[in-house]
Amino acid sequence: MTANKVLSLEGLSKRFGSVVANDDVSLDLHRGEILALLGENGAGKTTLMNMLFGHYLPDSGSVHVAGEGEGLRPLPLGHPQAALQAGIGMVHQHFTLAENLSAFDNIMLGSEPLSRLRRDRAAGRTKIEQIMTDSGLRAELEVPVGRMSVGERQRVEILKALYRDVTILVLDEPTAVLTPQEADTLFENIGAMAKEGLSVIFISHKLREVLAFSHRIAVLRHGMKVGEIASADADERTIARMMVGADTPEAERESLEPGAPVLRLENLSVVGRSRRDSLSDASLTVRRHEILGVAGVSGNGQGALAGVISGLMPPSAGTVVIDNDNVDGHDPLTLIRAGVGRIPEDRHRDGIVGSMSVAENMVIERLDDPEVQTRGFLKRDAVQSHAETLARDYDVRGPGVEANARLLSGGNIQKMILARVFERSPKLILANQPTRGLDMGAAAEVARRLLEARSRGAGIILISEDLDEILSLSDRIMVIHDGEMIEADTRDRETLGLMMAGEAA
Repeated sequence: MTANKVLSLEGLSKRFGSVVANDDVSLDLHRGEILALLGENGAGKTTLMNMLFGHYLPDSGSVHVAGEGEGLRPLPLGHPQAALQAGIGMVHQHFTLAENLSAFDNIMLGSEPLSRLRRDRAAGRTKIEQIMTDSGLRAELEVPVGRMSVGERQRVEILKALYRDVTILVLDEPTAVLTPQEADTLFENIGAMAKEGLSVIFISHKLREVLAFSHRIAVLRHGMKVGEIASADADERTIARMMVGADTPEAERESLEPGAPVLRLENLSVVGRSRRDSLSDASLTVRRHEILGVAGVSGNGQGALAGVISGLMPPSAGTVVIDNDNVDGHDPLTLIRAGVGRIPEDRHRDGIVGSMSVAENMVIERLDDPEVQTRGFLKRDAVQSHAETLARDYDVRGPGVEANARLLSGGNIQKMILARVFERSPKLILANQPTRGLDMGAAAEVARRLLEARSRGAGIILISEDLDEILSLSDRIMVIHDGEMIEADTRDRETLGLMMAGEAA
C-alpha cells in the first residue's frame, strides 16, 4: 500500500425527510488500500457509498477522485456513469442484475458503446474467464440470472464490476453467501490485486474477515463517522464498542436435552427447475429444544428444503411429518396452521409486502384471526396497537407502524419478521439465513431470540452459509451439497467448509 490518495469524500451529508442518513462524513482512500467500512444497520454505510457511486445526490459535500494526471479532480455527483468513467465500481448488497439475461450478458451489459453494432462475445468471454481464474469466483455464463441462487447472483455482480477494469472497487457485504474457503480466496485475490494498485472499500459485518484482510477500518454510527483504526491495532471488542458505543453481549446457550421430534422429513425429493432447486432422498429430524444447523454453499438445494418446510414447493417424493402428523396439503397456510414459523432467506422479496404498512405486515399471516379482522375487514385500531407493542418489544425502528414496510432498513425489516414469527410461539421455526446482512447488534438479537425459542421448546432448523453462525447456535449440523444431505460428525471449521464444497465427506 502506498500513500497516494485516490479518493476523498469531504463533508458528505444526506437526509431523507426527517431522517439524517449521513452527517458531514469525510473519508479518504489510498492506492492499493483495503478499507473496511463498518457500522450498525441504518448507520449510513450504504447511503454513503451510493452517494460516491452517484445513485444519491448529497445535500452537501464533495467527492474528489484521482485522474490520469497528478492529484485529485472533482467527481460530478449524482451520475453513476461519471463514477464508472472515473474507475469506480460498486457491488451492491441488493442485486442490480437483469434476471431475464444470462450471466454473460449481465457482465457485459453497458460495457460497450451503443454505436457498436455487434458485441465481441469471444473477446468478452476470454476476459471473463481470465477474471474468474484470477478472482477464484465461478459462474455459469449462459444460465439466466433469474434461475440462479442468491450466492450465484452475488458472484455475477462481483465479476461484472471487475470486468470494467475498475481502480476503486466498492463491495457491500461481498462474502455473505460464500464458504469460508471461497471468502478467503476472494480476499486473497483482492489482496493480490490491491498490491497491483486496486483500491477497495468493503462493507461487512464479519469481523473475522475485516481483521484478516483490511488495512484500515472506518466506523459509522447514526450517520456520522465516529473513528478510524488500523486493522493491525484492532480486535473484535474494540470494533464492537466503536460500532454500538458499548460492548455487545453474547447470547448464552444453555445445555438442553432434546425432546420429541417436531419435524421429520423422510426420503424427501424435490424436482426443481435445475439441480440447484432440487433435493434427492433427503431425511432429517428436528426435535424440541434443538437447533439443527444446515450448512452449505448457496444453490445446493437449500431453496428446495426451505420451500418444502414453508409450503412453497411440493415434494415429488417422501413425507413431511410435523408433531407426528403427516402434512396432507402443501401450501403456506397449511404449514402455518401446523405450527411452522418462517424466517425467509430474501426478506424483501418473500418476507414483506413493501407497499403495505408495517402494521399490516405484522398480521399478514393471521388474517383469519378474529382479533385482527371482522367479516374480512381489518380492525385498524387493534392492528395498530398490536404493531406498536411488537415494534417496542422487538426494537423495530423507522418512521412508524403506519409507514410502508419497504421504508425500513434491512435490519429493521428482519426484526419486524422476527416479531411476527415469535409472537405466535410456533412449534417449529424455519430460520433461513436469519442474520444475512445484519450488524453485530442485530445479529446478536436474532441469536438471542432463536435460543429463547429453543429454551421454550421450539424445534429450529437453521439454514446458513455462515459457519460461525452454524457453529455457535447449532446442537447438530448437517451439510447440504448438490441436493444431498449428510450429518456432520465434526465441528471443525475447515472440514465443514470442504464438505460444503463437496470436497470432503
